[in-house]
Amino acid sequence: MRLGTLEILAILGIVLLVFGPTQLPKLTKMFGKSVKSFKEGVEEDKSTADKGTEDGDKKED
Repeated sequence: MRLGTLEILAILGIVLLVFGPTQLPKLTKMFGKSVKSFKEGVEEDKSTADKGTEDGDKKED
């Protein structure tokens, strides 16, 4: 599913109407923190999975 420029502008317009201009900076800040936390969690999970596969390889040798 691809979003074009018009669809993105429509979504942003609706968000602006729903939350208002005063709440929009707070909303974007919370969204940014959520994305950052999600990325950190994914990286942590990848490193844990990599360590698990390395440990498994060592046990088999």
